[in-house]
Amino acid sequence: MPFLQVVDRETSAQRRIPIAKAAFTIGKAPSNDLVLDKLAISRQHCEILKTDGSFIIRDLGSRNGTYVEGQRIAAPTPLADGARIDLGPVHIVFHAGEAAPTTAGEADNKRPATQTLAPATAREAGPPTRRLVPSELKKKIHERLLVDLDLRHADITQHTDEELRKKTESVVRNIVATLAAEIPLWLPHEQLVKEVVDEAVGLGPIEDLLADPTVDEIMVNNWDRIYVERRGKIELTDKCFTDNAQVIHIIRRIIAPLGRRIDESSPMVDARLRDGSRVNAIIAPLALTGPTLTIRKFAADPYTERDLVERFGTLTTQVVEFLKLIVQHRANIIISGGTGSGKTTLLNVVSSFIPRDERIVTIEDAAELKLHQEHVVSLEAKPPNIEGRGAIPIRELVRNSLRMRPDRIIVGECRGGEALDMLQAMNTGHDGSLTTVHANSERDAIARVETMVLMAGMDLPSRAIREQIASAIDFIAHLSRMTDGTRKLVGLSEITGMEGDIVTMQPIYQFEQKGFGEGGKVLGAIKPTGAIPKFIHELRARGVPVDMTLFQDLTAPPVPPPHPRQASRR
Repeated sequence: MPFLQVVDRETSAQRRIPIAKAAFTIGKAPSNDLVLDKLAISRQHCEILKTDGSFIIRDLGSRNGTYVEGQRIAAPTPLADGARIDLGPVHIVFHAGEAAPTTAGEADNKRPATQTLAPATAREAGPPTRRLVPSELKKKIHERLLVDLDLRHADITQHTDEELRKKTESVVRNIVATLAAEIPLWLPHEQLVKEVVDEAVGLGPIEDLLADPTVDEIMVNNWDRIYVERRGKIELTDKCFTDNAQVIHIIRRIIAPLGRRIDESSPMVDARLRDGSRVNAIIAPLALTGPTLTIRKFAADPYTERDLVERFGTLTTQVVEFLKLIVQHRANIIISGGTGSGKTTLLNVVSSFIPRDERIVTIEDAAELKLHQEHVVSLEAKPPNIEGRGAIPIRELVRNSLRMRPDRIIVGECRGGEALDMLQAMNTGHDGSLTTVHANSERDAIARVETMVLMAGMDLPSRAIREQIASAIDFIAHLSRMTDGTRKLVGLSEITGMEGDIVTMQPIYQFEQKGFGEGGKVLGAIKPTGAIPKFIHELRARGVPVDMTLFQDLTAPPVPPPHPRQASRR
């Protein structure tokens, strides 16, 4: 009789289930022939059908999918002897031959796997499809590592990260060699060494993802659900932590050097990695599905304007030259866009256009900006301590920066009352300031700034706020994440003044979409509208040379000259 070898990767437990029916169902519901009471398993997940002496498996519309030999199936798929089936944390091997004699307890197929699985032997062989290293084995290695390295008494600050990693790896290799008899056959020793070292001196299973240049964002939804964003698309990885306790341990390892904390009384935290990557973590009681960690990676080498033009198509050469011109001549600029649209990346690039002899003060919640100028003062907001005191928000830092003799003030992101202080700074001689806001369009960005000014607690009339905005802000550059995952500058407008109670603006550049290409790729380009900014007229009046082709659509076909006969009639 054919049977299934069922292995729970969470507990390293296994059992054998005979297939005694022509239609054998698997799922969470008690009515299934094989019940798998797991979060990732649907009520009716999949079924195995016997047809003409062979077997096929088909998915029953499950949420997380059915995987055969590592590939998610979309249609009925034949099962060969030894075929590997993966359903969430459960690994199944299909056997077409006779099952070994089973105990009475094993014959009861309908008991949940989490309750009936018997412990697997340490040397049990099997395919390692996202299979977990036994936690007891890791614990034993970590305990030996603490003794051999004497980490409790050693001053690890005397070693560089690379030195500490090499030393740890050498010790772990020796420990693994002595424990070889206890290591499962399916587990490569190199994999075990790497996992233990990553946990001991790194960030565990996300170390590889941080080192992967194609990964833009890492999202941990639970210990066994790690997603990444590649080229604007989100995908589930085969990485996982040992349990949720390990996730919280890694979060605390990230935030400890910054003097921040996370616990039930303070279950949310913003932080950064050493390379400037942005980190957000949230745990219970706010995160109901488990500790959640989100890391927005930054490139090891900050992107330049050339990257945004040639690699990503975010900007054009025309737009870059225009941005250089207005930044160097101290225009106040707001960069707007949705989450993950590339606002901070563009702010980094635009900041690089600031002359190197100017004093720049940057203010952020979590330091992310990487400026190449020498005269830069970086300020970072401070969260409250364990007693809930001592917080220093961005608004206080903006006020303080005015007493630091800045030539430019750059606020990483305006989220609240600091918008009022930013506008006042722009209106009191601190021209050339830059910031970002979350908004859906250039017009929405103005409304957002107005709302944030009201958050400062000042009872100002709307017209007075709008007059401040119209006077302080010169340009708004708006970014958007397109349907194909790419990030584009879709609009760049100049604030021209007020008409009645409305702040007026004129678009200088706009993105023109021309449809979709292969694979859903968005086709189009950002082009000048033909409007000449008032700011440019003022520069020319002061004798500043300006290349007026910046405002011409160079991709448009030239207008043919009039026919000689038509010209003579005129």
